[in-house]
Amino acid sequence: MTALPDAPPAVAPPRPPGRSASPRSRGPRLVRTALAYVCLLTVALLVLVPFASMVSSSLKRNNEVLTVPVEWVPREFRWSNFVEIWDRIPMTTYLGNSVFLSGAITLLQLLTGSFAAYGFSKVRFPGRDALFLAYIATIAVPWQAYMVPQYIMMQRAELTNTYWSIILLQAFGAFGVFLMRQYYMSIPDDLCEAARIDGLSEYGIYWRIMLPLSKPALASLALLTFVNTWNDYMGPFIYLTSNELWTVQLGLRSFVGQYDTEYAMIMTGAVLSVLPIVVLFLIGQRYFIRGIATSGLK
Repeated sequence: MTALPDAPPAVAPPRPPGRSASPRSRGPRLVRTALAYVCLLTVALLVLVPFASMVSSSLKRNNEVLTVPVEWVPREFRWSNFVEIWDRIPMTTYLGNSVFLSGAITLLQLLTGSFAAYGFSKVRFPGRDALFLAYIATIAVPWQAYMVPQYIMMQRAELTNTYWSIILLQAFGAFGVFLMRQYYMSIPDDLCEAARIDGLSEYGIYWRIMLPLSKPALASLALLTFVNTWNDYMGPFIYLTSNELWTVQLGLRSFVGQYDTEYAMIMTGAVLSVLPIVVLFLIGQRYFIRGIATSGLK
């Protein structure tokens, strides 16, 4: 009598396409998602509170800015503040100076940061990693520690009260080198090796291959550098003494007197100074997010 073959093991029928998880597992997942969105919305609203206060104060009279309790909606919207500030201070000159200084420093940091990052990531030489760590360690040194030596150096070079004193000191940044190096590390080394075999020099690899492939990281570095330079107060305050060289952040000091401060005009100038940054971020936010996400800074 022949033995019957063993029956195949029972296999669960495949789940029909389009069906999601069971209702039991779907409920907690929806609750977690809803809580996450509520937390994010709460944090976003908290971040927007100072900006809302700034905009509200720019539309008030000076004696209404520091009232207690805070009046978020002005009693009377004084749109004339945005006209008066142009008559009180040379706002056009200050904005132009800020654009020039921020643009020049941003361009130089893009060139120096990307070039140094290429050497630290794709060129092999003795002591490369140790030199990179020593260079990055300078980020931990507070600016106040070398503020006085820098000023003495610029004074002896007779560069005080000129833009050169700020541009030369901020043309190099360790953070920019770190950001670009992290992005370059994600690019395969085989691409550079193939270019070297084809006879392309290191400068050619940097200019023709690495820079075109690093547009997101360059956009991120450009935005961060421009915003940091635009909002810088201490640098222009230390090195620029002539009124015609002041930036917009330094020009708002005109509304701070010995016995009183015109907070409404300061907030009006702050709103005008924030608008270019907001527009710049809205234009480059796609590249900024992509550059941060691919640079190991998440």
